Amino acid sequence: MPTIDCRNSSPLKEIVAVKSERSGGAGGSEGDSTFGKRRLTFDAAAGQDSPTSTPTKLKSLRGCRNSSPNSPLDGSKEDSGKRLPSLCRSPVKRLHDSVDRKQNWNPSDPGQMSAVKEALHVSTAPQTVVCREDEQKRILEFCKTCLEQEKAGSLYVCGCPGTGKSLSMEKVKQQVVDWARDEGLQPPNVITINCASLTNTTEIFSKIADKHQQKKKTSPLQHLRDIYSQKQQSSDSKMMVIIADELDYLITRDRAVLHDLFMLTTFQFSRCILIGIANAIDLADRFLPRLQSLNCKPLVVTFRAYSKDQILRILWERLMELPYIVFQSQALELCARKVAAASGDMRKALSVCRNAVEMLEAEMSKSSSSLSSSVGEATDQQTPPDLEVFKRQQNITVTFQVRIDHMAAALSKTFRSPVVDTIQSLPQHQQIILCSAAKFFRGKKKDTTIEELNKSYVGVCKSAQIPPVGILEFLSMCSVLSDQGLFKLVGQSRDDKLKSVTLKVDGSDITFALQGVRFFRNCLQ
Repeated sequence: MPTIDCRNSSPLKEIVAVKSERSGGAGGSEGDSTFGKRRLTFDAAAGQDSPTSTPTKLKSLRGCRNSSPNSPLDGSKEDSGKRLPSLCRSPVKRLHDSVDRKQNWNPSDPGQMSAVKEALHVSTAPQTVVCREDEQKRILEFCKTCLEQEKAGSLYVCGCPGTGKSLSMEKVKQQVVDWARDEGLQPPNVITINCASLTNTTEIFSKIADKHQQKKKTSPLQHLRDIYSQKQQSSDSKMMVIIADELDYLITRDRAVLHDLFMLTTFQFSRCILIGIANAIDLADRFLPRLQSLNCKPLVVTFRAYSKDQILRILWERLMELPYIVFQSQALELCARKVAAASGDMRKALSVCRNAVEMLEAEMSKSSSSLSSSVGEATDQQTPPDLEVFKRQQNITVTFQVRIDHMAAALSKTFRSPVVDTIQSLPQHQQIILCSAAKFFRGKKKDTTIEELNKSYVGVCKSAQIPPVGILEFLSMCSVLSDQGLFKLVGQSRDDKLKSVTLKVDGSDITFALQGVRFFRNCLQ
């Protein structure tokens, strides 16, 4: 029994394909035998090794990019073929190829659905933090220098939300301890403080003083000043790495807490390495001006917003942990492009993907009964009581994946804009006019007449077998679109059909707003 595995096809198309194959089995025997003969002929020709065979024609060296005039001709084709995958293919492409070899996903399985949602959750830390290797290296080298010289120092890590600051620090924290052990140095004490959880800003000094395990006869801040102002005994000479996340929560009106915290690294016998993390890029310049005058300004490491390729790679890395395919590659690319253009926030990209998965889950629960009836009508049989049993009997493989329309709906839910909301609330024919205009202006043309746009509109309607409206009603709809700020009508001609019309919104907004409807999706492709 043949097995059909097509990712983008529907179960109805697969049934029809099975029936056509059964009905055309007799007629296709000749083609199959011809194909077999050609293959056997090719194999026989390849296996001949006679002395009278035609000499092999050598390709020109100009067409071989990886060869040189001095390289041997024998085996050059095999060597270049082996090198191409490692030289010419990007990491995202290699990840995509490995994902394609996985098994199909069954969203109706609660275990698989739970695993997918967990892999896309923000709290799930990946095994490797990719696309932040340079930033991690700079932070690690700074800590290594301080530990080797047994010298205090301060570092400020900044960047937009969702750019991997806290996650990178968790990895670097473990790398610092492992490196110290490998080098035979005393591993430092590491303390991580989330400043957003502090009940009082001065509580951070209490948490640091508790690590020294000494009796506190004075305030925690004065106690730390006293410790770092005098030479410590060997038992107390262990270095300390202080990681203060959400550092901007320590900003007070007089900025005293933030200033006193960084001043702890300036004492003569201080042995603390302070690493502050916050979103503001210019926090050190605005709130720590005295440190600069004392030549104690912290080193700054900036985490830039993720690009489209970086977001796509991180998503593939997370999905690589799953043994099945969940997303269409086009859907992930749409998510990466939209999130990168909006903010570059990786947490938002993960949230959008989870919403898209939930939309597929809701769609399957609603359409299970209608899908069973559609399969029964297509096979001219009574509707089977259990769709899964029927598919196993017919040896049919149905692939469920998060499609591009699921992702578009999830993105629309996350990035709501007035333009998208306006387009989605329009009547059908006004949406068709916008769709026709988006297709018409994809080239170099920036404007056209209403008469020309009407021709494009009529063509779209006829292709979908939808009766178009008359020219007068078309002119009225264009005026409505102009009043809503989607069109711009220019011209003082008596004939309204000769007026110039221009799109006032971006074509990508129209595509994004109408992507969830199959008719418009096919029209805009």
